[in-house]
Parts: sequence; structure tokens; C-alpha cells
Amino acid sequence: MPDPFDAPPGMILAGGLSRRMGGGDKGLVPFAGRPLLSHVIDRMAPQLPAIALNANGDPARFARFGIEVVPDPVPGHPGPLAGVLAAMGWAEAHGAPWVITVPGDTPWLPGDLVPRLILAGEATEGFAVAASGGRLHPVCGLWPVRLRATLAADLAAGARRIGDWALLQGAARTEFPTGWPDPFANLNTPADFDPPGAVG
Repeated sequence: MPDPFDAPPGMILAGGLSRRMGGGDKGLVPFAGRPLLSHVIDRMAPQLPAIALNANGDPARFARFGIEVVPDPVPGHPGPLAGVLAAMGWAEAHGAPWVITVPGDTPWLPGDLVPRLILAGEATEGFAVAASGGRLHPVCGLWPVRLRATLAADLAAGARRIGDWALLQGAARTEFPTGWPDPFANLNTPADFDPPGAVG
């Protein structure tokens, strides 16, 4: 198990097509005066020893953030499970047996997300996903790299639902309190980029 005082590396998943935004890079859209992705990085950087971004296409457009960009390892934009597979491969290449993932459109992530995922994963050999208010938030997860080959095979066989796959493989549910703003709220549409509440 990862030590709570020695967190694994993490990857922000931003490889989707942003259809509800009309396409493009949602993480580059301004929110509260800065690109959305900046808020996610600020939330996660204090919790992680290293951080990278899963995104497809020309990585140069993310150069301002100063983090490594890793594309999906499978074609066709099959969804967040492909991002998790990218994260597993990146972590393995850096000698890490576990990796944290979070979505790239969630600006209010909990400040204790990583240590709580690690503690919840103690009973599952380092495998846990977030939940709150009766809902699973599986993109926010701690993933064991040992499942990389299994995930690659399941993706090739058509697996797409990240929550179903995580629970089937034995992930622990890590319960977080709800609040306002919702720490797991995704910004999905142009209207979401001018919500009440504040980013901090």
C-alpha cells in the first residue's frame, strides 16, 4: 500500500471531446479569471509529488502549465478508462505502483482527496474511488498499476463505464462530505462557467 505520507503521482484526465462545450479544450476555458485547468492543478499539486495531464492532440497548447502531457494509449477517444490506462502506464514508467486520477473539469476538488483515497485503499491493495451523496465519482481514484494489463484487455473488449469497471475489480468506495460548492461538480456546459460560489 502507498504510505499516507508518501503519496503516489497523479494525472489529470482531460482527453475527452467536450461535446457539451461544443468541442475544444475545456481546461483552457477561462473560469474565475484563469483557465479551468489551473484551478485543478492548484487543488492537486499540494497533494501529489508529481502531476501530469492526459490529453490528446498537440501537447504544445498546454505548455503554459509546465506539466507532462500524456495521450490516450488507445485510439478513438473511448472515454475516461483510456485516461486511467494512460495514467497507469505513466506511473509504471516512473516506477510507481499506484497512481491518482482526477477529472480536468472539477475546480473544487477536496484538499484531502489523496490521503483519504489512500486510507480507504488500505483494504484493497491500493484501489479506491471517491463517492459522495450516494453518487460514485470514479474518475477521482487511486489505481494500482498491477491492473494495467487487465484494463487494456477490457478496453479492447469494449469496456467503457469507469465506475462499473472499478467496482468489478474491487475498488473501495471513499465517502466524502457534500457541500457548496460541490467538491466533485464538473463544469460541462458554457453556462456552468459562470456559477454562483467561489473557487478557492
